[in-house]
Amino acid sequence: MRPASAAKLPPGALPVSGDALTAASFQDAIAPSDTLVHLVGTPRPSPFKGRQFRAVDLPSIKAAIEAALHAGVAHFIYLSVAHPAPIMAAYIAVRKEGEALLRESGLTATFVRPWYVLGPGHYWPFALAPIYGVLERLRPTREMAHRLGLVTLKEMTATLVHAVEHPPQGERIIGVPEIARSPVREAA
Repeated sequence: MRPASAAKLPPGALPVSGDALTAASFQDAIAPSDTLVHLVGTPRPSPFKGRQFRAVDLPSIKAAIEAALHAGVAHFIYLSVAHPAPIMAAYIAVRKEGEALLRESGLTATFVRPWYVLGPGHYWPFALAPIYGVLERLRPTREMAHRLGLVTLKEMTATLVHAVEHPPQGERIIGVPEIARSPVREAA
């Protein structure tokens, strides 16, 4: 995390300061038994941010893989994106490249592939829900509607927690249908 973000950490989280684009700045703070969850990326992705994806998203996954290999982590969770999709080609290309790098590393990996996450400040796609409903009922568009469906922040959080608590033996891909079925835990 960046030092300015320390106040945003949840209780019990261990802060590790560093530059997400430079493995050496955080690799010694990772314990071998840890699960590394990669959440770094360009804020509010859009089709017009191709350069930022190459300048931030790709170097950050490279640095995280290098740090994970250095530390000998047990499990790597990569927040990727659903693909293929009709838009966001540059974003999807960088995320697919990140997935390929992680596969080549030999690390035990979980790829979490949402399309759009609904949450604070991200509610406008609820207006698309009726369209998704129609697309899910039509045979030619059903698979695409499920693969590129909307998920909530609570579903994403539950998915990530489950992935941390239940690492795979090799590689695992968690797509939108699985994210949407995640058991959402209520805060105690």
